[in-house]
Amino acid sequence: MPRNSGVRRRSLLFGAAAVGAVGALGAAGCSKVPTGDTLARLKSQGTVRLGIAGEAPYGYIDEDGAFTGEAVKLAKTIFERLGVPKVQPVATEFGSLIPGLNTQQFDVVSAGMYINKDRCQQVIFSDPEYQMLDSFIVRKGNPKKLFNYQDAFKAKAKMGTGPAYAEIDYGIAAGYKRGDISIFPDPVAGMNAVESGRIDFFAGTALTGREVVRKSTKAEATEAFAPIVDGEKQIDGGGFTFRPTDTKLRDAFNVEIHKMKKSGELFRILKPFGFTKDEMTTLTAEELCK
Repeated sequence: MPRNSGVRRRSLLFGAAAVGAVGALGAAGCSKVPTGDTLARLKSQGTVRLGIAGEAPYGYIDEDGAFTGEAVKLAKTIFERLGVPKVQPVATEFGSLIPGLNTQQFDVVSAGMYINKDRCQQVIFSDPEYQMLDSFIVRKGNPKKLFNYQDAFKAKAKMGTGPAYAEIDYGIAAGYKRGDISIFPDPVAGMNAVESGRIDFFAGTALTGREVVRKSTKAEATEAFAPIVDGEKQIDGGGFTFRPTDTKLRDAFNVEIHKMKKSGELFRILKPFGFTKDEMTTLTAEELCK
């Protein structure tokens, strides 16, 4: 879910049975630590396990109980071209994605995770498939006139966001204390808190905001904006996440994603999930890691 610290994403909530099932899959997969060439192993197995965090439009379970999302769709396309025909999504909390990756619960994180300096010290990233601004979910009419973190802090507005979201850092940079920021499991829960008046706004990506409020009669998303940290605007980019030892796999993935960017195929895959051409990017992981 960029972002300078733990980040984001989720949406449509999983049923308890679904979470239990994917959790069992993840646990079964980590009984033996794989070594050597991960791409070769995945080709041999014919399956790649994807860590997702249940946030639309990145990776989630749809109303029919099927795994979908831009990152899941993109993963299926690229891994098939890399000789790995089957993807097995493994759902977990967003804050557990990097720990789960590094403890072998899945092979790759496919959750549109924001690339930032802190994360780059723990994992390696593909070049981003998109760039993103932030937005607030607020009550209809935006009664407190909240358009950025500085506005919100001055208005003493109650802030909410997701676990390990970079928006936590953006709020702190504007003056909020970490303990004063309410944490919700996903944007849907955050929107419900806005609608009920428990918080004044839920901070997340612009895309998540505009998608989540589509069916709400009580909430709306503000215009997208770039968070400001130390006087500088932040434009985030999200990509796939790999273990530090899997540079060969990451590099092969990058070759394919750059082909898709050049041909326009990447945008055609992301567009049905709400992405616009303004959210396509030429940023690199190296740039965002700095």
